[in-house]
Amino acid sequence: MLRTLVGYAILAVIGYFALKLLFGLLGFAITLLINLVVLAAIGFLLYALLKLISPDLARRVHETISGRQGRQRPAA
Repeated sequence: MLRTLVGYAILAVIGYFALKLLFGLLGFAITLLINLVVLAAIGFLLYALLKLISPDLARRVHETISGRQGRQRPAA
């Protein structure tokens, strides 16, 4: 009986540390995801503001990010 009780106690301690590790990693992943979403929202708002202020510059920024070649500027 004492052996069974000690076995359950050890299993409970191992389970406690496993859950603590799991929820710690899960919390880190959720925090990382939230930070990524916030940064994406800030980038979108800045791009939308840029599009309102200067549509031509916003188009060039979009082409630069997407990798497409737009119209070439004449050489000076």
